[in-house]
Amino acid sequence: MKTLIREKRTELNITQEELSKRLKVSRQTIISLEKGKYKPSLVLAHKLAQTFGCTIEELFIFEGDENIE
Repeated sequence: MKTLIREKRTELNITQEELSKRLKVSRQTIISLEKGKYKPSLVLAHKLAQTFGCTIEELFIFEGDENIE
């Protein structure tokens, strides 16, 4: 799964630390999310989308076997 978290975060000029505090998660969680190494819970994905003013679908790009076929 690819994410646009880093792009959205830098557009808003928010540091990883600031984003982690807003979402009440660790900075390491933000790093892992940005690298695509961590799949967030639905609640966290929703909070991220709200923070960036977009939909979950705009923030997370599902690839390959993650899609329903």
